[in-house]
Amino acid sequence: MTEMKSDFLRVMNERGYIHQCTDNEGLDAYASEKKVVCYVGYDCTADSLHVGSLVSIMMLRWLQKCGHKPIVLMGGGTTRIGDPTGRDDARPVLTDDIIAGNMAGIRKIFEKFLTFGDGPTDAIMVNNADWLDCINYISFLRDFGRHFSVNRMLSFDSVKIRLEREQSLSFLEFNYMILQAYDFVELARKYGCVLQMGGSDQWGNIVNGVELGRRVDDAALFGLTTPLITTASGGKMGKTASGAIWLNEERLSAYDYYQFWRNTEDADVIKFMKLFTELPMEQIAEYAKFEGAAINDAKKILAFEAVKLCRGEEAALTAAETARKTFEEGVLADSLPTVEIARADLDDGIPAFDLFRRADLAKTGGEARRLVKGGGAKINDEKVDDENQVITAAAIDSTGVIKLSAGKKRHVLIRPV
Repeated sequence: MTEMKSDFLRVMNERGYIHQCTDNEGLDAYASEKKVVCYVGYDCTADSLHVGSLVSIMMLRWLQKCGHKPIVLMGGGTTRIGDPTGRDDARPVLTDDIIAGNMAGIRKIFEKFLTFGDGPTDAIMVNNADWLDCINYISFLRDFGRHFSVNRMLSFDSVKIRLEREQSLSFLEFNYMILQAYDFVELARKYGCVLQMGGSDQWGNIVNGVELGRRVDDAALFGLTTPLITTASGGKMGKTASGAIWLNEERLSAYDYYQFWRNTEDADVIKFMKLFTELPMEQIAEYAKFEGAAINDAKKILAFEAVKLCRGEEAALTAAETARKTFEEGVLADSLPTVEIARADLDDGIPAFDLFRRADLAKTGGEARRLVKGGGAKINDEKVDDENQVITAAAIDSTGVIKLSAGKKRHVLIRPV
């Protein structure tokens, strides 16, 4: 890629955010001369986003830091349909009340990363239900549907994969890509939005929006996608044995979020520093020289910086200190994740495997049994040998809790209530 004129694309390029762009030179020239209004869309299928959304969130943050304007588009309308991209089945249909609650939870995340307001580069959050709810179906088909070729729509991976596997794809879902393209047109008309960003799996949908804007309004729009972020071992970023890595505190504690980044594979540390922190590139280059045990120091820095962005500096300091006490001093830290269990249940006794399941250190009883059989389960730092061992209130230590450990790095305190 040629040298970039604009600060924004230079940052995107050097930190590894760019996979495809509809017009590199055109977007670079625009960004070097004008304010770029850019959007990324997020469906409201849960009350939090997870770490898989973090690349695009960081791109919006850098966009704003470079003097441009981010739009966070909430899919209040499209969430009712569900994006078929990457799905083997249809998404469950959510009520308007659930969607509104999810939207409120997601906004809290963005308030950590972006500055919202009425200024020229302040971020805004928009709900596509504002225009999708008002669509006249016949008029929409006449004005916009005629620009879409069914033959071409069938060629997109999001559709083709489902059909090749002979899995049902409803007409509702098939319409998703048309509505997403229309979102881009609406945002261009209402807010002067010229750029849509998203993951590489959204390329077809983004190109549809760029082309629709050109056809109906003769608008010069741009699309930019990110590479699929995988770990060095080939896994999908953010997919762990214990489930999704959520971005809000209600779903995942700051300590667990810290530990996720602290457990990054050695080969991924520098890549993740570029993508998920704001550390200067010169400083990251110094960390790239670390070898052997010193890489652990770089992991701690990655974890601290990632938590600071998402949860705030105080949460990052607390999480780092909790980790230090737990792993370096071997003492019990008060700020470890805590699960409350009825005192009566402990008086009756709980099988060890079930206690680990209830503590969320295993998703199922079977997984908990395997944890014990594999030698990875400890109670109050003592190895558990029998998955059916009955744990009673006698296990409560002098501080009033029971400490459960799954391996060396995952710990939970059980607090009787």
